Amino acid sequence: MKDIAFLAHEPILEKLRDIRAYDKKIKKAQKKRNEERAKRLLTRRPSYTLDRVIKERYPKFIDALRDLDDCLTMVHLFAALPAMDTEKLAVQRVHNCRRLSHEWQAYISRTHSLRKTFISVKGIYYQAEVEGQKITWLTPHSLQQVVTDDVDFNVMLTFLEFYENLLAFVNFKIYHSINVKYPPILDPRLEALAADLYALSRYFAASSRSQAVESADPNLAIQENAAIEDKDTRNDESELRLAQLQHQLPANEPGTLMQLVEEAAGEDNDDEETKVCKALFKDLKFFLGREVPRESLLFIIPAFGGVVSWEGDGAPYEETDKSITHQIVDRPSQKHTFFSRNYVQPQWIFDCVNARIILPTDDYLVGRVPPPHLSPFVENEAEEDVPDYAKTIKLLQAASRKEIMPMPGIDKQDLEDPQSLLVEGIISRTEANEAAERKRKMAILEKQYHDELKMELQGVPYTTRESISNETDRQSPAETTDGKEESLINVLPDPDPDQIAKDASSMATVVMSRKKRRLYEAMQIGKERKEAHINLLKQRKKKAESSKKSA
Repeated sequence: MKDIAFLAHEPILEKLRDIRAYDKKIKKAQKKRNEERAKRLLTRRPSYTLDRVIKERYPKFIDALRDLDDCLTMVHLFAALPAMDTEKLAVQRVHNCRRLSHEWQAYISRTHSLRKTFISVKGIYYQAEVEGQKITWLTPHSLQQVVTDDVDFNVMLTFLEFYENLLAFVNFKIYHSINVKYPPILDPRLEALAADLYALSRYFAASSRSQAVESADPNLAIQENAAIEDKDTRNDESELRLAQLQHQLPANEPGTLMQLVEEAAGEDNDDEETKVCKALFKDLKFFLGREVPRESLLFIIPAFGGVVSWEGDGAPYEETDKSITHQIVDRPSQKHTFFSRNYVQPQWIFDCVNARIILPTDDYLVGRVPPPHLSPFVENEAEEDVPDYAKTIKLLQAASRKEIMPMPGIDKQDLEDPQSLLVEGIISRTEANEAAERKRKMAILEKQYHDELKMELQGVPYTTRESISNETDRQSPAETTDGKEESLINVLPDPDPDQIAKDASSMATVVMSRKKRRLYEAMQIGKERKEAHINLLKQRKKKAESSKKSA
């Protein structure tokens, strides 16, 4: 009852009641055919804002970031939907969602915060890390969206109204955190060409350039501000800001305007993962074909330090640029082929991003069936089913880090053998002997531990064990060795590790409570099902390989 009483005094409810009463006045004027009064009432129709609700729900900025997954997914979904008058989805609302989504993507690209991406049937998954929070969202594919009739858009539009305000607040906060004015003023020509991300990149470049000018020469910044005040009497404020922005942009040379990897002021504050992401495509230059997902690649490539252009109006450089290193295409035939660049499929970009290395382009050439697209959100080692291509990527990552990996069929523990390291030439003979001696001592201690554990499980008392050890110590060396071997053979058989583990688990379950025992049994059942599923996958893999060989 307290919650209901609290909601009953919500100021937004009072505002909604006022709007409903005002709408009745408009309808009454329209029915009386008093068009002048109806128009006057429409111009003064009250409205409400959700600022206070967002502030109450998210008292801290970190709380808003934690709840941003559904918000970004919903905004990106409506940004791709067609405008419909029947469903009250106006064109202005679709444009607003598209603007908010591009502003978010431009910030992620600028700060190199993107971490993972995956192409699925539902769409493209992205995961970014902003202020220590991992944010995952889904964007639909850039195809014609078909709206079904079994979706209640009234409920979705209610959520969308809240999410639009929330994302606007978040964008305002993150833009000011990197000293960029919000909302951004974009080039109208690029907006008309649907190059919003490119226009935002130019805006970021202009903002960073203006900050560099102000920090280098304060007098020059004062003169520019005075010139701006003189022009304010002749131009509108928006036109003035746009003219100032265009004046600060760099020259229109190939690759200059798309440079999103410009050195920022807080470069030294970047963590190791951000530095790796920033330098992944640092020395590469890309060109996109007409058939590839342009918006997704324009978002991903600059986020990892690359320079990119596309085929169409407003592009920073043309296809004939000789400095292009990779061309992303998805057609088997090209009109013009340049031997100085690599022609790869779009999947190569996504796999390189997830692996954090530049993968070989041989498997991703145009016309070939690419390798399986592995999800970075799945831990293959935890699932105990590592695909073959994941193993190949792991070897390539180890080679890039100059890390020694075991050969196929050899465990990683075998690589730590001193003799193996000596053969490989990694350590000297003296170090190998010392390591072998340490390993021998550890093996003796481990065997002694297993022997004592076996005696404890068999119920041999501690005094008996101590007396046996004392007697063996008082005997001569020859008698000790013979007697000890006989006693160990007669009393203590060779320890079985499986039996020891089984006995330890059975003893552990005895002392458990009933609730914990049932939970443990459920965990074991789940583990068995998981192993059965893995074995089934392995059998299917063997059958597929055998069928390929027979074919």
